[in-house]
Amino acid sequence: MQSYSRREKAADFVSSTEAIYVYEAPVRVWHWINAVSIVVLALTGYLIGAPLLTQPGEASTNFLMGYIRFVHFTAAYLFAIGLAGRAYWAIVGNRHAREMFWVPVFSREYWMDMLTMLRYYSFLGPTPRQFSGHNPLSRFAMFFVFLLISLFMIVTGFALYGEGAQAGSWQQIAFGQVSTFIGQSQTVHTWHRLGMWAIMMFLIVHVYMAIREDIMARQNMVGTMISGYRTFRK
Repeated sequence: MQSYSRREKAADFVSSTEAIYVYEAPVRVWHWINAVSIVVLALTGYLIGAPLLTQPGEASTNFLMGYIRFVHFTAAYLFAIGLAGRAYWAIVGNRHAREMFWVPVFSREYWMDMLTMLRYYSFLGPTPRQFSGHNPLSRFAMFFVFLLISLFMIVTGFALYGEGAQAGSWQQIAFGQVSTFIGQSQTVHTWHRLGMWAIMMFLIVHVYMAIREDIMARQNMVGTMISGYRTFRK
């Protein structure tokens, strides 16, 4: 496993106002498509779990929930394929593209920086040094919250999809044992829905932190995911 080396730490530090190219185009495109997919999945997933009231008229003339399920499944495929593409780019992209997929948990320097960031976000410490990529706390959250929960949602989602696709489908063959491992279909539904709420809470905190850093940390965050460049103010 890679280590959080002094060279990497020094490369992260920026003291000038020079713009640094951080996020390559594939990462930025994935970020915004992924954000839209999560919002669509959350809205349609909520309605699937708490369906709308019965529509008036003949049942054969109403397919509203069917359309909602179709949109949900389409966004789910986009979300899963996008994450697979993001994993590929972590291999061929720059070092910032790999930060989401591993955390230097055995590095003392990393945990010291993490403590500094926690004190800063709790308004108990001074403004920490600037990072060109993810700071230690956001890196931790991206891996242990976003990435792991996303993988869990993909696995449980395709397990539930396999029930409708029925025996013999690739979804049922690949993920059919998930329900057996967790307990039963309804249990998978429950955990999948809890995962949705966890992702939404992460999304809210993520947006808040990005805007907060834009204002308080003398560096652009939201703009970096649009242009790819991060600039720093003295």
